Amino acid sequence: MQELGKALKVSIHIADGETHHGVASASALLDFLFYRGVSGATVLKGVAGFGADHHLHTASLVVVSDRLPVKVEFIETPAKVEELLPKLKELCGTGMIEVQETTVVKAANIKSDQIEQAAIHHKVEGKAKLLRIYIDENDKWYDKSLHHALVEALRANEIAGVTVYKAILGYGSGKSIHQRHVFSEGASLMLTVVDAEEKIRSFMPILDKMMPNGLVVLSDVDIITYRYGSASQSLSSKENPNA
Repeated sequence: MQELGKALKVSIHIADGETHHGVASASALLDFLFYRGVSGATVLKGVAGFGADHHLHTASLVVVSDRLPVKVEFIETPAKVEELLPKLKELCGTGMIEVQETTVVKAANIKSDQIEQAAIHHKVEGKAKLLRIYIDENDKWYDKSLHHALVEALRANEIAGVTVYKAILGYGSGKSIHQRHVFSEGASLMLTVVDAEEKIRSFMPILDKMMPNGLVVLSDVDIITYRYGSASQSLSSKENPNA
């Protein structure tokens, strides 16, 4: 939320042990909000509480429960909240979402690296695009490895899938052979993505802001088999060319 005036405060209440596709729900929610350009969000963990099952959960120095209440909270424009709500309902699982009207009297500072919105995911048949991203293993984006940040950004923007490959042998413009052991650090990495052209191109502005250097290649491909699996609308492990 970057403007003064009327806004909506969204509070998402979940249990600490909740997961979404193997990832902690609180982390999945925070990643989704971050990579969809929400200006700020906070995760708050309770020390005691109970939910719909009316089981009381508490934390102490002796016993720490993994089912304590967790709240993810953010403030945004009504239009932005309406855009995000369908995915938020999926990510919060059995939790509860609360929306309240509020007023912003002092806006947060606008950062130049604010991430733009991405298009809504849709089914792909036939023609698609292959995106290959070449970076160095030591490249960083803020406080994390660039390849980890790219995978998170691709997932948050509902790209069908991504695979990271580590180079063990090759040469570049200098024609010198470079060979690395499988577990050595500082190797060249290649990330591959296959999805619809609209989805790939909608992600390019985000990629431009995250890439300090490296090479990006975009190619035409034909999808032979593409089926949606779960509610995440991604390719199954056997049919996803990125798996």
